[in-house]
Amino acid sequence: MDSESIEFRAVINNKPIHLSIHPVTPLVELLRTELQLTGTKISCGIGRCGACSVLMDGRLVNACLIMAFQANGKNIETIENLSEPGIHPIQQAMLMEGGFQCGYCTPGMVMAIKALGDETPAPTDEQILEALSGNLCRCTGYAGIIRAVKRCYHD
Repeated sequence: MDSESIEFRAVINNKPIHLSIHPVTPLVELLRTELQLTGTKISCGIGRCGACSVLMDGRLVNACLIMAFQANGKNIETIENLSEPGIHPIQQAMLMEGGFQCGYCTPGMVMAIKALGDETPAPTDEQILEALSGNLCRCTGYAGIIRAVKRCYHD
């Protein structure tokens, strides 16, 4: 470990992680480059699009805005964790309701939907719109995504 690195320890997708990293490495870079968890996407880099959304200690965050030192000691869940042991019900609902087209925003959108369901088991239309407001999709027009959320939490 050099003088500019920190000992980074976290639980990522239920696996203990320990590595030496520069403290201001963005979490999204740590996930994608150091850990090869490429499901978390990089898009705007300034916290406006939600493509990099992950759960940190159960709370939805933009991984492009979280630095390694802020994530140190935390429990982090990425989109890769949702597909074990198979397709997650949110992912299935997105498929069934046409909730994605190009798929770039899909991982972050799925994480936002999971965070919503974890906090609010039967969300209202207003709660759904609020929960998705930090995630941009340029392809779908959101109708399929909203139908997918309703399929998950209202059926």
